[in-house]
Amino acid sequence: MVCHSKNRVSWMRSIEERTGKRMRRRPMSQDEMAALTRCLKELRLGTVRSQYEAVSRQATAESWSHGMFLRELLERECQQRQQNRIERLLKASKLAPEKSWSALDLKRLPPKVSQQLRGLLSGEFLDRCENVLMFGPPGSGKSHALNAVALELVRAGRRVLFTKCSLLVQELLKAKRDLELPGLLRQLSHWEGLVIDDLGYVQQSREEMEVLFTLLAERYERGSVLVTSNLAFSHWEQIFKDPMTTAAAIDRLVHHSVIVELNVSSYRAESAKRTRIVPPPKDA
Repeated sequence: MVCHSKNRVSWMRSIEERTGKRMRRRPMSQDEMAALTRCLKELRLGTVRSQYEAVSRQATAESWSHGMFLRELLERECQQRQQNRIERLLKASKLAPEKSWSALDLKRLPPKVSQQLRGLLSGEFLDRCENVLMFGPPGSGKSHALNAVALELVRAGRRVLFTKCSLLVQELLKAKRDLELPGLLRQLSHWEGLVIDDLGYVQQSREEMEVLFTLLAERYERGSVLVTSNLAFSHWEQIFKDPMTTAAAIDRLVHHSVIVELNVSSYRAESAKRTRIVPPPKDA
């Protein structure tokens, strides 16, 4: 039976070479299709299973080789898997989709800042476990800028998590009290980039800042931290409560870091001025 099948394939190839035309292959029977479907389901090739027949018809119509047909199916499978992965990462990242790169007004930012933000889009700083420290007054757009960069990185397949500093500290503190802090730190270590928004915006207790320092020390040279703060380094003792811890935290963050200074006026104040309603003129 095997020899007969091989002889038939060789005969078909010989005819095709002489005539320059492809001979029609026998279509698969229902039993063969059912067996193929079972195999694809077991291998979890969902896209191949759903698109096999359509691609098969296209391959027949355009006289594709077996290799071309297989490559097209597998490329579609890979593309769909990548898309599904990115959708999962976006959902898990807790990033705000409305604070996107396209919605970021780069024209109001200093040229150096715009250049720095564009440079972050490559994601190379994540490969080097470098930190990003963004400073600026309230309303300057720090959170939007880092959120926009992080969204682009996630869409490129990178693992980035966004969290408010106050919420992160409470989560760390609860894990410590429940004797689960090592497990939480391991979970956070799976993220290539950890965005900590509004560091120092809300005053925290010494115990709360101790667990935050533990996280920063754990991620040092192991994973990137992206921080926004309206406090300059000279005021960070207000955050970490004592000079020694403050110096150690700054040292770990600044070493291997990109510092972005967003010294611009409040975006919210500018927006309020633009939308202010001018009263109508009084009657003469």
